[in-house]
Amino acid sequence: MTWGTELWDQFDNLDKHTQWGIDFLERYAKFVKERLEIEQNYAKQLRNLVKKYCPKRSKDEEPRFTSCMSFYSILNELNDYAGQREVVAEEMGHRVYGELMRYSQDLKAERKHHLQEGRKAQQNLDQCWKQMDNSKKKFERECKEAEKSQLSYDRLDNDINATKSDVEKAKSQLYMRTHTADESKNEYAAQLQNFNAEQWKHFNNAIPHIFKNLQDMDERRTVKLGETFRSFAEAERRVVPIISKCLEGMVSAAKAVDERRDSSIVVESFKSGFEPPGDFPFEDFSQNLSRTGSDGIISTTPKERDRDREREGGPGPRPDPKHSMGKAKNKLWLFGKKPKAPSLEDFSHLPPEQRRKRLQQKIDELSKELQKEVDQRDALNKMKDVYEKNPQMGDPSSLQPKISETMCNMEKLRSEIHRNETWLSEVEGKQSSRGDRRHSADNHNPAPQGRESPEGSYTDDTSQEHHTPHHHTASPQPAQPNADPHEFDDEFDDDDPLPVIGHCKALYAFDGKNEGTLVMKEDEVLYIIEEDKGDGWTRARKQSGEEGYVPTSYVEITMEKNSKGAVTYI
Repeated sequence: MTWGTELWDQFDNLDKHTQWGIDFLERYAKFVKERLEIEQNYAKQLRNLVKKYCPKRSKDEEPRFTSCMSFYSILNELNDYAGQREVVAEEMGHRVYGELMRYSQDLKAERKHHLQEGRKAQQNLDQCWKQMDNSKKKFERECKEAEKSQLSYDRLDNDINATKSDVEKAKSQLYMRTHTADESKNEYAAQLQNFNAEQWKHFNNAIPHIFKNLQDMDERRTVKLGETFRSFAEAERRVVPIISKCLEGMVSAAKAVDERRDSSIVVESFKSGFEPPGDFPFEDFSQNLSRTGSDGIISTTPKERDRDREREGGPGPRPDPKHSMGKAKNKLWLFGKKPKAPSLEDFSHLPPEQRRKRLQQKIDELSKELQKEVDQRDALNKMKDVYEKNPQMGDPSSLQPKISETMCNMEKLRSEIHRNETWLSEVEGKQSSRGDRRHSADNHNPAPQGRESPEGSYTDDTSQEHHTPHHHTASPQPAQPNADPHEFDDEFDDDDPLPVIGHCKALYAFDGKNEGTLVMKEDEVLYIIEEDKGDGWTRARKQSGEEGYVPTSYVEITMEKNSKGAVTYI
C-alpha cells in the first residue's frame, strides 16, 4: 500500500507525520544519551570507590592476610567491571547516539527536499488553475457584453425613428463584441485543457512520486530505529561474558579466604622470640617474726638461715624479690603497650625474631642493588672493549669515570652487606643458644611454609626463605682498588657453548666488518645467547655455530619462555 495512490490529497498530514517521525527519532537519541551518561557516571563512581578503598601504602607494607588479599582482588575485579560499564557507554555513544544524530540530519535534509518538490508542483498546478479561471471570467464577461450589444442592436433595428447610421453603428458594435466573445471562448477552452492536463500529471505522476519518496524515507527511519534498538541491547550483551568473569573472580577471591593461614601470619608477624616470663617468687614477710619457746623453734636471723642452708648443701641465698620483680616487669610490655623505641640502623630496638627478619630483608635489598651495579660495571667494560677495538664507535676513556663510580658504589654496598650480615650472625647466634625447651616447642610447632616480611607482609615465594649468612650469601670480599675490568673474560674460555635463550630475525643486513661482530643478511634467523646489557649490542649465534655481536636495533628479538631462569653470561 503506497501513499501516492491512497493519500494523494493528504500532503499536509504527511508533512506533519514525517516531522513527528524525525522528532521521535531525536527523542530516542536523547534517551540513549541520558542512558550512556548514567553508565559513565556509574563507572566513574565505581572507580572512585575502588580508589578510595585501595591501599595507600606500597604492597610490601600492606598486611598479607588472605582476607585482605581477597578484598583487594574484589576491588580489582570491581575496577574491571567499571571498565566494562565504560565500554557500554562508549558503544552506546558511538553505535547508537552518534549514528542517530547523523541519520537525523540526513532525514531532515531529505524531507526538506521532498516537501519543496511537492510545494513546487502544487504551486505550478495553482498557477494553471489561476490562468484557467481568469480566462473563464473573461469569457463570461465578454459574453455578457455581447448580449448587451445584441439587445441594443435589436432595439434600434425595430425602432422606426432610429437613423440608419445608429443602426449600422449598433450592428458594428455587436459584431465586435461577438468576435471578442468568440476569442475569449477559445482562450478559455485552451486554458481549461491545459489545466486538466497539468492536474492529471500532478495527481498521477508528481504527487505519487513525491509521496513515494517520503514513504521510503519514513520506512528507512523505522528500520534505523529497529537497528539502533538492537545495537542498544548488543552493547550490553557484548560485555556480559567479561562481567561474568569479573563476578566469578569475586567469588574465587571469597573462596580464597583462609582463617588458619591468617592466624599463622599473625604469629609470624608479631613473634618476638622472647621466653615467657618465669614464676614470681614467694615473698615471706613473716620471716622476721620471733617465735615463742612453746613452738619449739629457735628464732634465727635471715643471714644465719642462709649459712645453715650452705652447710647443709642446700641452695644459696634466695634471690632478691625486688630484683626478680624488676626482670619480670621488663617483659610485661608483651601483655600491654610496647614502649616506642628509636629506630636504629642495626634494628636492635626490635625483638630478636623481628630483628632477624628486618636484617635479612635489608641484606636481600642490598644484594639486589649490588647485582645491578655489577651488571652495569660489566656492561660498561664490554662497551669499553668495543670502543677500544673500534675507536670510530666511541672514546674508551669517556667511560672510565662511570666505571670508577660504579666500582665505588659496589665497595660501599659490599661493606654494608658485610656489616648487616655480622649483625644477623649475632642475632642467630643468640637464638641458637636457647634452651632445649624452646627447641622442643619449635619442633612441635613448625613455622608456616610462607614467610612474613618485617612489616607483616606474607609471601608464598619459597625462594625468599631466610637462611643464615653462610647458607644465604657468601662472605663478601672487599674489592681491590685497581681491579682488572676484564676479570670475568675467562668465562668465555670454557669449551661449553652458551645456552640459547631466544631467537631473532634480522630486520636489516649487517656487514660485520668490525672485530667481534657477526655478518647477517636481511630476514636471517639467529639464536640469542646473550641479551643486550645496555650497550646496544646483542650476542647471537648462527645455525653454522659462528658467534658474534649484532646491533640490537637491527633485529627483532623473541625470548624463549623457558629461558627465564637461564644464566646470562657477561
